[in-house]
Amino acid sequence: MLHAFDLPGRVRLLCLAGIAALATPGEAQVQRNFPATALRGALVVVDPPAVMLNGEPARLAPGARIRDANNLQQLSGSLVGAKLLVHYTIDGLGLIQDVWILTPQEAARKPWPTNARDASAWTFDPIAQTWSKP
Repeated sequence: MLHAFDLPGRVRLLCLAGIAALATPGEAQVQRNFPATALRGALVVVDPPAVMLNGEPARLAPGARIRDANNLQQLSGSLVGAKLLVHYTIDGLGLIQDVWILTPQEAARKPWPTNARDASAWTFDPIAQTWSKP
């Protein structure tokens, strides 16, 4: 027999089960939208804020944001030594401001510019998140 005091506990249990079902890792990932200023590169965090970008020394900007493949923010210190394929933006001082660690699907989108010269010559479709060469 169901007593009145059992109902709130059962409702809470059903609500938690529903939330857990919605948060399963098998869900399709939402497409991330990268800005037209995002370039592709190989990043290795050496000793934050020092990094290697495409084999050249570079620095992370103060307050730089690094997002992993799940779009969660990561601390640069937790990525020391990892070789990462990324999209990144550069601030007005030439420092790396935003970094997105790419998923395999994002990495497969080609072509993607690796330098500002190509980005200024190519055409970016922000809806499809694709670049096309002239």
